[in-house]
Amino acid sequence: MSESANRATAAPLRRTALVSVAAACLLIAVKLAAGVASGSLGLVAEALHSGTDLVAALLTLFAVGIAARPADASHLYGHGKAEHLSALVEAGFLVLVSIAVGVLAALRLTGVIETDVRVTWWTLAAAAVVIAIDVSRTLVSVRTARRYGSAALMANALHFGSDLVGTIAVVVGLVATRAGYPGADAIAAMFVALLVISAAARLIRRNVDVLMDRAPAREVAAAEEAIIALDPPVDLKRLRLRQAGGQTFADIVIGVSPGAAVGQGHAAADRVEAALHDVLPGSDIVVHVEPGAPEAALRELVRAAAMTVSQVREIHDLSLIDTGTRGVEASLHLKFPGGLPLREAHDIAEQVETAILRDVPAITAVQTHLEPLAEAARGTVVDDEPAEVERAVIAVTGRPPRNVRILHTDTGLVVLLTLALDGQTSLADAHAEASAVSKSVRAALPEVADVVVHTEP
Repeated sequence: MSESANRATAAPLRRTALVSVAAACLLIAVKLAAGVASGSLGLVAEALHSGTDLVAALLTLFAVGIAARPADASHLYGHGKAEHLSALVEAGFLVLVSIAVGVLAALRLTGVIETDVRVTWWTLAAAAVVIAIDVSRTLVSVRTARRYGSAALMANALHFGSDLVGTIAVVVGLVATRAGYPGADAIAAMFVALLVISAAARLIRRNVDVLMDRAPAREVAAAEEAIIALDPPVDLKRLRLRQAGGQTFADIVIGVSPGAAVGQGHAAADRVEAALHDVLPGSDIVVHVEPGAPEAALRELVRAAAMTVSQVREIHDLSLIDTGTRGVEASLHLKFPGGLPLREAHDIAEQVETAILRDVPAITAVQTHLEPLAEAARGTVVDDEPAEVERAVIAVTGRPPRNVRILHTDTGLVVLLTLALDGQTSLADAHAEASAVSKSVRAALPEVADVVVHTEP
């Protein structure tokens, strides 16, 4: 925010704070005069409460002046937290004064302190004036605080509102006292004390959260949704938000393809900034761009995420497909026991898809294919080896196999062969020779279900 903009924003905040100072001074005079003249502890308590409001208004006037200052060499993020420090000091005063009022009320109720409360028409008239002032200053402070996002003015509005409720309680106590219930005024004073302590507790919690840089949950959720909804998508690696002086500061890290040009990375960062400015107006955003994971690493991340689902037995045929505008999609095959019901297998597959999308943000979609695990086949060894097998091997290699075993299984005969080859033979040539032997054996024995050829030097 520019310095001129800061000055333009600070002017109405200072005017509102000055009005609060004047109102607090008037309320102190009216409440204290009426309370002392009538002997009402409730009105005296309200006067003390307004005294804390005067201190709060002065602190707010000081705070908004500091908070409006632009960032400098010593305060790179500006001076917005001055408002929250002011609000904490105000809360401390509120708690101390409320405890004192509560003690006085308890002493009066127990008879340790005896006073005669005299409720006259002008006492009630003074209370009516106080209520009118409380209503007007509460509305003014709320409107200004919401318009400019001022934590200090919103704190003042909260206290002015509690003053209004407290004053109404005091009026009820005065009316009850006049009707013949002398303890009603002390009860009203104790109610005001509890009311103020409750408001102070909320104020302390809210401002400590800001000063401790607690992530604002609603804003974080809105920012994540805005970034995830981008099309084409970006790989969100980190999102950190904090607030100060009504402004949100965002620190974001996104990943782009390792082969992307500088301009492409900058364009992705611009799209992220624009999306966040839509959901968090006036926020201060820094986007850092770094290369995403290479395909090999990404493949391992996908596999590791899938294996976090305990029911998964086997994963194979894992493929990554870069669709461009739709990001990187993954497809994989999952194997389960053949007797597992389809519904259960589907539920597990959905867990796998969810785990991958959760743990690997670079993946935008997952497709799974379900397969049964191969059951162990039953088989017996055939003692007599058909001569056709050896002749088929010699026809290809010119020499007999080093070892031959034939198994009779439920699916048919399975031939297990071992070929001895020169140790300098390339793996590609060895594989080609094994394939030729397998084809020759199948031609010689059409009833063979499978031929497994092992090559060794």
